[in-house]
Amino acid sequence: MPKGFSKLTDLITIKDWSGIVTASVAQISGLNFDDVVADIATALVPFKKSDIEISAATDIARDLNMDSLAVMDLLMELEDKFDVSIPLNMVPEIATVGQLAQTVISSKKGA
Repeated sequence: MPKGFSKLTDLITIKDWSGIVTASVAQISGLNFDDVVADIATALVPFKKSDIEISAATDIARDLNMDSLAVMDLLMELEDKFDVSIPLNMVPEIATVGQLAQTVISSKKGA
């Protein structure tokens, strides 16, 4: 698995005149994973209850002690910022900042 990808669905295949090219969802959506993580970290600052450093591995509920209402506020802010819609059925599967960033990128691609 290439560095920066956590699961096979993070890769998609594009076919063009020159053959088959593999690209990340982030490349296709125009969003960079690290930039999205940084934007999420900035958006999380008002929700932080401790001095923990926010990274892709940060567990949103456990490390930041965010309740479900705060998570929904965060999601609405991110949906506005990135012009995406994050399906509510995906929310329970999002545990870390990195997973949230990947969800934003995937949602942008699907938009």
